[in-house]
Formats: sequence, C-alpha cells, structure tokens
Amino acid sequence: MAEFIDGPARVRLRVPPPLDAPLDVERHGDGVRVVRGETRIAEAWPASDLELDVPAPPGFDDAERASRDFSGFRSHRFPTCFVCGVDRKPGDGLRLFAGPVADRDLVACTWIPDPSLSKDGRTVDPVFVWSALDCPGGFSFPHPRSGTILLGELTVRLQAPLEPGAPAVVIGWQIGRDGRKHFTGTALFSSGGAVCHGAGRATWFEVPDDP
Repeated sequence: MAEFIDGPARVRLRVPPPLDAPLDVERHGDGVRVVRGETRIAEAWPASDLELDVPAPPGFDDAERASRDFSGFRSHRFPTCFVCGVDRKPGDGLRLFAGPVADRDLVACTWIPDPSLSKDGRTVDPVFVWSALDCPGGFSFPHPRSGTILLGELTVRLQAPLEPGAPAVVIGWQIGRDGRKHFTGTALFSSGGAVCHGAGRATWFEVPDDP
C-alpha cells in the first residue's frame, strides 16, 4: 500500500487481509483504501510527522548473538510468517529472528538480503524493507500467556537504499503501552551502524484466543 504514497507512509489494518485474493485500491483524499467488495481491509496515507528516538544499534556480531535467543524458537504462533517464521527455509522468507540484546532494552538480529529481493540487482525492493521493519518490533515486549499479538498500524520512513547481499542489523524496541496496545519502534542499519536505511513505528494489539 505504501507504494501508492509518496514519502513516509502510515498503513492501518482494519481486518485481517485475505490471502491469495484480489483486492481493489481506491484513492481517498491524499491516501488510499484497499477493499474487497464492501469490506475495507486497510488504508494508508502520508506520514511526514513520523518522529522516533532511535537507539544506537549493536554491532553485527552482538546482533547475531541476540538472534540465537529469539523467543520464537521456543514458541511461535505464526511459524510460517514470511518475515520471522521459523519454518521458513533460507531463500523462502526473510528469517529475521530478533532476540534480546544483553544489558539493553531492545531486540536485534542480522540480515543479509537475498539477491532475489531486488528487481534491478542494485537495491532491495522497498516492500521487503517494510517487511524487515515489521516483525522485530513485535518481539520487543513480553507476549501474553494466551492469545496472540497482531499488527494494527505501521508507519515507515525509508532513508538510504539497501544493497542485496549487504550485511545489515535490524533492531526493535518498545516505546510504550496502553492496555492491550503496544507501541514499538524498529530500525534497519548497515552492519557498522553508520547508515540507517529506514525506521518504523508500529501499534500492536493483544488479541485473546477465539473461544
């Protein structure tokens, strides 16, 4: 949806998006809506107001060590998730396993984007950078003992292009909480931390199990 918005964009999910189903995009003011029939699935609009206090990233080796303690290795509600699914094989998913960084209130993992994620062979397609800035935030806070967490809204500002095959570090941290809502930040850096390729702010919801 962000491809229809110039610059930073905010996307809000209204209902779980159907998979393998055609969806229609409608212009609405300065944004867009995605619908299926009479059902509004999601909406997106410009988000030039995105402000984040982004923590410094750990080094590549520290991020790799943090990834070994990814909580999804012990229990994962969506093991086939394209971004963080533990059942995805190399080359069939991003396999971003963000784990806690020692002595810091954030999670991190490493990422070396596969060449298949680039259309021109020079830069990673922005849709996959958005993907990388999604799930790590969802593992930056303790999950409820029952039920699950689901993404409600994601705002992203893309900055420097990312090259396929270039080592990178992804971080996630909790910004705050309001009842069953969690607010998180994510950022994507070059392996040395000199370049921030993009940052995001998300709202997650604790969702109880369907009785």
